[in-house]
Amino acid sequence: MESTKARKQRKYLFNAALHKKRKWIASHLEEGLLLKYDKRAIPVIKGDTVKVMRGNFRGHEDKVAQVNVKEQTIEIEGITMTKAKGDKIARPIHPSNVMITKLNLTDKWRRKNLERGLSEDAKKEIEKEAEQQIKEVETEEKVKEEEQKILEETEKAEEPEEKEIEEKEIEKKPTPKTKPKKETEKKTTTPKKKTAKKTPAKTTNKEEESK
Repeated sequence: MESTKARKQRKYLFNAALHKKRKWIASHLEEGLLLKYDKRAIPVIKGDTVKVMRGNFRGHEDKVAQVNVKEQTIEIEGITMTKAKGDKIARPIHPSNVMITKLNLTDKWRRKNLERGLSEDAKKEIEKEAEQQIKEVETEEKVKEEEQKILEETEKAEEPEEKEIEEKEIEKKPTPKTKPKKETEKKTTTPKKKTAKKTPAKTTNKEEESK
């Protein structure tokens, strides 16, 4: 950035491309890692163990759960905040307030970046650590799959038992007695014709005179 104005710097950071923002989500390394990899800071990825250095959660150490590139923040396991409704959500933290204590070496691209300029002995150590971490991840995934299978089996076993209980309850309930319906014969009735009443004819004046 050429400008020294704060407003222009903020605008540049906000409107920057995602591939640039991803590089800026970096944190300092612990002293042991700094001497080992000969680097001061590295971009944070999901799976890194991290220690909070500033803020209300200072001293909290856990794995990174998610990296938000657009907002340039990270989410750490165990750090949450409660909403007005009472729901708990992950609290975003800026990577500058965090220090990396253990690196996630399962990503091959990250290993290549770390191995640049290092000796062969250091490269072999990185590869060994990466193999151990990959095995740990595979075992965790297997455990999760087994737990899911057990849950599914228990749910399937509970379903027929619930159905049997419902059927027994239905059998125990007394059935209401229904009265036999009387057969009603339809009576055929012919509608009566309405007879018009005969009105006496009016006598004319000529008939009266003749009498």
